[in-house]
Amino acid sequence: ARSDTPVLVTGETGTGKELVARAIHAGGRRVSKAFVAVNCAALPRELVESELFGHRRGAFSGADRDFPGLFAGAHGGTLFLDEIGELSLEVQAKLLRALQDGEIRPVGGLESRRVDVRIIAATNRSLTELRSGRLRPDLFFRLSVLVIELPPLRERREDIPHLVAHFL
Repeated sequence: ARSDTPVLVTGETGTGKELVARAIHAGGRRVSKAFVAVNCAALPRELVESELFGHRRGAFSGADRDFPGLFAGAHGGTLFLDEIGELSLEVQAKLLRALQDGEIRPVGGLESRRVDVRIIAATNRSLTELRSGRLRPDLFFRLSVLVIELPPLRERREDIPHLVAHFL
């Protein structure tokens, strides 16, 4: 939690990947800054780049104002990219560039902007699936510096009383 190392959290749907991401953020030095969570699978394909990196007014139909994007919103904090394996390979290339350079360029913009974010990514896909084409190999390498594999609840029955107490 105290490093800025990218983390890849894997596990079935419902295993608590976002809870783990929030705990990592809460235990780190970025806790006073934003935790921005985005479900990559829920972003419309044509708006993913704009949502992540922002856009300038007039960049496309409906862009009636500047939008800073989620990277800018997480500046100084943590950006949680849930279901990272659902991003297109084209967007993955732009994401990789942002991670390597620490800069983003809004859609329709000419200038780049420096951003300082810690990335925590999550997927319900197996590492084997990710390596076999769901993620670019270079992006997988960059994100999987630290991998946390969450077992399903059926394999952690001792957690059930704690979860029941929490929800009650």
